[in-house]
Amino acid sequence: MKCFYHPDQAYHAPPTFLLRGQPAPSPEGPVRAELLTQGLANAGLTLTAPREADSPTLRKRLEQIHTPRYLTFLETIYPRWQTLPDAAEFVAPNIHPCGGGHHYPRHPIGQAGWHLHDMACPLSATSFQGALASAASAEAAAEEVLDGAPAAYALCRPPGHHAGPERAGGFCLLNNAALAATVLRERFSKVAIIDVDLHHGNGTQDIFYHRRDVWTGSLHVDPSDFYPFFWGGADETGSGEGEGANVNLPLPLGGDSGVYLDALAILIDRLERYAPDAVVVALGLDAHKDDPLAGLTVETEAFIDVGKRLAALSLPTVIIQEGGYPTEHLSANLTAFMQGFTS
Repeated sequence: MKCFYHPDQAYHAPPTFLLRGQPAPSPEGPVRAELLTQGLANAGLTLTAPREADSPTLRKRLEQIHTPRYLTFLETIYPRWQTLPDAAEFVAPNIHPCGGGHHYPRHPIGQAGWHLHDMACPLSATSFQGALASAASAEAAAEEVLDGAPAAYALCRPPGHHAGPERAGGFCLLNNAALAATVLRERFSKVAIIDVDLHHGNGTQDIFYHRRDVWTGSLHVDPSDFYPFFWGGADETGSGEGEGANVNLPLPLGGDSGVYLDALAILIDRLERYAPDAVVVALGLDAHKDDPLAGLTVETEAFIDVGKRLAALSLPTVIIQEGGYPTEHLSANLTAFMQGFTS
């Protein structure tokens, strides 16, 4: 299986994020790529860089899942932010349109609050460059499958599944899984995104909530108790043409490998009823018991089963890296998944 990673992803490297009101070291940094690369190597896999980290084709595809003003914001906010008196080094909001805003602001502070959903996405001068490189890696993996490969993997950081049509959040700036599905839709009539991350993929859900050509399914810790809190309930099933094409399986906080794998079996059954032509796997490894964002207690060995069950779908598959944060187990978790998927 071919695996893709563009080194420009390292340009996005925020040192801190806000955790329980306190600045804390960000777990979403370049070291993640190093650990995941080692995990691939242990599974006998190597990385290939996409031809370019930005292209007109990539921009057009991103415009199908994100609004033009959001993409413009990501690309232009940093120099505008730096013109503000006493501006911080990183773009970070101090106001949000809670309850829903009615007016799109012109001022950089207002736009930061509109587009940056939480305090986990501080933007530097090179963050957009890093996010584009992450998206380009997802695009390359999807194109590999379009060209006939049975499966391909993209090492993406920053991750993407919390990024909605015009919102960043949860370390995510551009939605890589949605981008991969968009590329696959250029050939396949029906595409499914199955998200096995610890957290609900609220951005992915928002992008496809009113559509039936892309099915979205997620297992995750119950948002009543866990991030992203405001999305991910079992009653969120899609709307309009998308009714029934969105499936959420909230899990109890602290659930173990058995709980996780039982939910995966249900989610795969629902996916198979949809009968897609191709699949995107939003691969989170942060369900592991020792992940720093721990909400579940999944063992490394369970990821072998995850890989086997998803490979058993026998469909063209793009695997997009989502969560999974630095611990001594992160490399082994990816190795386990890949060993299961390729066995």
